[in-house]
Amino acid sequence: MPTMHIELFEGRSPEKKRELVEALTKETCRVLECEPGAVDIILTDVKRENWATGGVMWSERD
Repeated sequence: MPTMHIELFEGRSPEKKRELVEALTKETCRVLECEPGAVDIILTDVKRENWATGGVMWSERD
């Protein structure tokens, strides 16, 4: 059973998250030839103050 862990900035609507997990599940099943019930997706919302790229906190970017 594939399990995906996805971290993303907080603030996305439940509808957008639902759309994402539906698309990921569909494509995973196509590629791996498995049933949707075998696919687990864990979404983790992260505050911008807890994420940095290139040595710069996202909460400090323009």
